[in-house]
Amino acid sequence: MYGRGTFDMKGGIAAMMVAAARATAHGPLRGDVILACVADEEHGSFGTEEVLESFTADAAIVTEPSHLEVTLAHKGFAWFDVRIEGRAAHGSRPDLGIDAIAKAGHFLVALEDLGRRLAQGPAHPLLGTGTVHASVIQGGEEPSTYPARCHITLERRTVPGEDADSVERELTAVLDQLAATVPDFRYRLTRGLHRAPFEADPEADIVRTLTHHAEQALGHPPVVRVEPFWTDCALLDRAGIPCLLFGVDGEGAHAATEYVDLASLDRLTDILTATITDFCS
Repeated sequence: MYGRGTFDMKGGIAAMMVAAARATAHGPLRGDVILACVADEEHGSFGTEEVLESFTADAAIVTEPSHLEVTLAHKGFAWFDVRIEGRAAHGSRPDLGIDAIAKAGHFLVALEDLGRRLAQGPAHPLLGTGTVHASVIQGGEEPSTYPARCHITLERRTVPGEDADSVERELTAVLDQLAATVPDFRYRLTRGLHRAPFEADPEADIVRTLTHHAEQALGHPPVVRVEPFWTDCALLDRAGIPCLLFGVDGEGAHAATEYVDLASLDRLTDILTATITDFCS
């Protein structure tokens, strides 16, 4: 089926709804089945955060598209704003001005070097190493003025063992080194949105149960995968809810042409139905 959102993730929502209805229609279960359709997953996942303020569960399945492969880990991220301070002055008065954009150039070079050091450092066995990049830069007002400040927004992708605190220490060390070695280098570092990485326990009951029924439906053990992007699994895991990600096959998430493979949608629905029935029996 072609259409915007069919792959990411209306297919997963449809499978969740039908599976929950089928599983509960088979007879009483030893527990409740919670169907959570939440907003804001593409940004801060504030919908899932609000759900977790009022509900908990013994296990969870996130049906983001995964090509019927079991996703057990993904990276996190942390956003930071760096403001490099200069001093405004007319372009004819270099004795008075401090060029914040030029000073920011030192930081951009140091940030690129940090990225190289991360790539060569210790790696997570599934997710590899963390990464860092400058995302947005803003500075200056007009050609004839020394810029008083330059703003850089950066993103640091994290792996298990890293978090916003460790990233802040890492960036502070880089910036403090520049402040100690580059004349007139002054900065302000501000933490933005950050989300933890995720790694499931492969022996958790929900992982074993879904993997078993996926193998029954597919005729072979499902492929185990990891993702470089972030999902709601991290919030569920942080709340003490064992979880994993498992969804449809298809292509075109966030693209002009998007589709879901309907055979995979049927298989996903069957696997979810069997998993719910088995787990809650």
